[in-house]
Amino acid sequence: MTQKLLRGRVLSFVAEPQGPEDTDSFVYHEDGALLIEAGKIVAMGGYEAVTSKAGGAEVVDHRPHLLLPGFIDLHLHFPQVQVIASWGTQLLDWLNTYTFPAEVGFADAAHANTMARAFYDQLIGHGTTTAMAYCSVHEASVEAYFGEAARRDMCMIGGKVLMDRNSPDGLLDTAQTGYDASKRLIEKWHGQSRARYAITPRFAITSTPAQLHAAGALVAEYPECFIQTHLSENKAEIAYTLDLYPQARDYLDVYQMAGLVTEKMFLGHAIHLEAREIDALSEMGAHPVFCPTSNLFLGSGLFDHSGLKARGIQSAIATDIGAGTSYSMLQTLNEGYKILQLQGQALHPYQAFHWITRGNAMTLGMQNEIGTLEAGSAADLVVLDARATSAMDLRMDAVTTLAQELFVLMMMGDDRAVAQTYVAGTPQKA
Repeated sequence: MTQKLLRGRVLSFVAEPQGPEDTDSFVYHEDGALLIEAGKIVAMGGYEAVTSKAGGAEVVDHRPHLLLPGFIDLHLHFPQVQVIASWGTQLLDWLNTYTFPAEVGFADAAHANTMARAFYDQLIGHGTTTAMAYCSVHEASVEAYFGEAARRDMCMIGGKVLMDRNSPDGLLDTAQTGYDASKRLIEKWHGQSRARYAITPRFAITSTPAQLHAAGALVAEYPECFIQTHLSENKAEIAYTLDLYPQARDYLDVYQMAGLVTEKMFLGHAIHLEAREIDALSEMGAHPVFCPTSNLFLGSGLFDHSGLKARGIQSAIATDIGAGTSYSMLQTLNEGYKILQLQGQALHPYQAFHWITRGNAMTLGMQNEIGTLEAGSAADLVVLDARATSAMDLRMDAVTTLAQELFVLMMMGDDRAVAQTYVAGTPQKA
């Protein structure tokens, strides 16, 4: 098979950085290379060493740019591509005013397919190579989502939302029809090509107890699938949830009673948590997902990353398009840094870039497949240009270390800093 050799400054994490001095947590080659064959990384190292293994491989020279694993975004909404930047108040009003009306349109397969192409173009343009997304309640949206991922050979996770109450007529299923449709979609897509399925009750407010238990039945039948939903994003949401589920000890208990809380579960937001909920997350291994741009946009609150980490809870980080305001994981780090600063918590650039690559892959249990540039991993990677804008170029003239450069990228970078994105070894950015 044809080999390809990418040359540039190569950076890949091997462990979670413990602080600014932890240079053992990553591999960095100033003049590095990646040898790619059949969509996989065959070798990573210094250019001379890798070249000796390459034979007649095509060489693509990306110097002086950085080559990193592609970014991983673990909470966003595919049907909200045209909802982003919609003026609103807080969560529940925003959903009813903008999100639900937009999602009704995804019953139409042609519309869903058009939006899928646009959605994936945005991900690729911003350096994201794997994401976990909510589709709409319609099977057509899931078909469009996974069909487009298969055409691009992308490792993507997603699922049909389950919603049988407190939603417009065009977005309602039932406990039985939601179960049946999810089962069909799991059987068709989970494990096909690079697809993974996520069982997806939207959140407690839009599902009856019967539907959540049907979702729990799917979890029991398909334990290899992921589970995604929302938790404790907004205080009004929490109060409404507890009104709907008066028997629950707290919000998380709604999901626990249905058998949904496992180490495969991803809980968007998880801001306003009770002590018992934190204990349960720690014990059961479920993953909160930090969505900084969304939390700021909707005024939801501040995510306590350090507090959760101290309890051994492994959190993911994500854009939460379309309440989130940017597809860029770089801009997600920018806003995440500020939220943590407000709480006296530090986010060093080594830790930040680990989080959006290997760290998010670890929450999925997929760090041997994605999230690093180690031999055997998928050749999903991003090429970053820290001088992409005139302001960045001016700042970079004073930069003397790798950590400083990474900080420039996470504070000033966006899609303009993404020189190229590779999926399974193929350049995807036009």
